[in-house]
Amino acid sequence: MDTRTKIIRERYKRMAPAVIEALKKRGFDGYFCETAQEASETVLSLIPEHATVSRGDSVTLNEIGVMEKIRQAGYSVIDILQADSQEELFSLMREALTCDVFLSSVNAMSEDGAMINIDGTGNRIAAIAFGPKSVILVVGMNKICRDAEAARARARTYAAPNNGLRRELKLPCAKTGFCHDCNAPDCMCSQIVEMRRNSIPHRVKVILVGEDLGL
Repeated sequence: MDTRTKIIRERYKRMAPAVIEALKKRGFDGYFCETAQEASETVLSLIPEHATVSRGDSVTLNEIGVMEKIRQAGYSVIDILQADSQEELFSLMREALTCDVFLSSVNAMSEDGAMINIDGTGNRIAAIAFGPKSVILVVGMNKICRDAEAARARARTYAAPNNGLRRELKLPCAKTGFCHDCNAPDCMCSQIVEMRRNSIPHRVKVILVGEDLGL
């Protein structure tokens, strides 16, 4: 491990207890894992036996490799990324709203535990907000910002352009790299939700990871 990475990971480790305490005050269950592998194992430990599992489109989930492990463990999986058509995609999105466990990440988080998510169709933020019995959010510590305002800025001006590029969308932000506050038909920021607290005890679990993950 190079010096830069070592310093950053040590900072994340020192930040984690305060962020977890902030999440707790907002009604979220917080966990800290130093590595992506540890995070993947923690996700599996939080999924009940025989549960039906679904997911949001998340680079973080792909990076920690948890979906393959979930399949290998024999869980029933509703995976929107396996859809072969727009019709099937929306059908799976609706089905995911009633799954037992929904996995995703967030676009940004404040130091005091508020989480910001942006969405084009709204399926991911809808499932996180209400529907699935349990939600597990895996969040790289690189997504933590000073306050909610900074988190919203990260989501709009950093995460959205990056995801637009990833999905090869013909958006102004994907073309220039900057947010244009656009009103395009396939805008990445059609819906923006700030999660201030969790009102259903133990429903939302947040796994902080001491590595740079996601976009």
